[in-house]
Amino acid sequence: MKKYISNFTKYRFLLGELVKKGITLKYRRSYLGILWTLIEPLLTMIVLTIVFGTLFGNEDRTFPVYILSGRLLYSFFSNSTKVAMKSIRTHSGMIKKVYVPKYMYPLSSILTDYIIFLISLIILVLVGIILRVEPTFYLFQAVIPLVLMPVMAYGIGLILATLSVFFRDLEYIWSVALMMVMYTSAIFYRPAKIIDAGYGWLLEINPLYSIVINFRNSIFGMPLDQRAFSLSLLYSFGFLIIGTIMFLKKQDEFILHV
Repeated sequence: MKKYISNFTKYRFLLGELVKKGITLKYRRSYLGILWTLIEPLLTMIVLTIVFGTLFGNEDRTFPVYILSGRLLYSFFSNSTKVAMKSIRTHSGMIKKVYVPKYMYPLSSILTDYIIFLISLIILVLVGIILRVEPTFYLFQAVIPLVLMPVMAYGIGLILATLSVFFRDLEYIWSVALMMVMYTSAIFYRPAKIIDAGYGWLLEINPLYSIVINFRNSIFGMPLDQRAFSLSLLYSFGFLIIGTIMFLKKQDEFILHV
């Protein structure tokens, strides 16, 4: 463990540079730049509110906040795991030329998208103020899902990055899997009907749902769902441990396949 901490400390400057590069490349040749981070979720929220709110007769004035809070978390999870999955192949040129701890590449991908995600939370705050969602003491609980989210994404990212080096078609399979994750995360519907119908297990096997529900609870002034909290801990650190073991075991073979 001491060896890995020392190695990370030695290359922490490179991690910062990789994150800066990731943000720069993401908005290169974009007229809106970082502003699109705020506009895109706002437009998505408006569309989903019209479709699943107005047209389906949902009169809850805070429904847009409900949608936006779930959508932002899903967008981060989706984008970060996709980029992390490709991170080894994307940096194949550097991997062949110089030694850098290979876990830096998926880690920098996750951190890049996490910074962008944190910036996008500005629009959630603004929409919440406009729709008069009153903050409560429970809002401080939001730190828990906001910390567990990147841990989970990084763990899954390590697994995907490892597998995608050997199985290139994983990129297409993961896109389908993300669609399933989205529809079972209760982003644009209330989970009560699903649970009452006896399909609550579909939500619980989705690792993202346990994060989403407690993030929403903190926003709407409710205590943490203890079962969801336990599941989110299990999923986050479970994926992190499995991903780390897989990645470290196979990393020496990457150079033969990238």
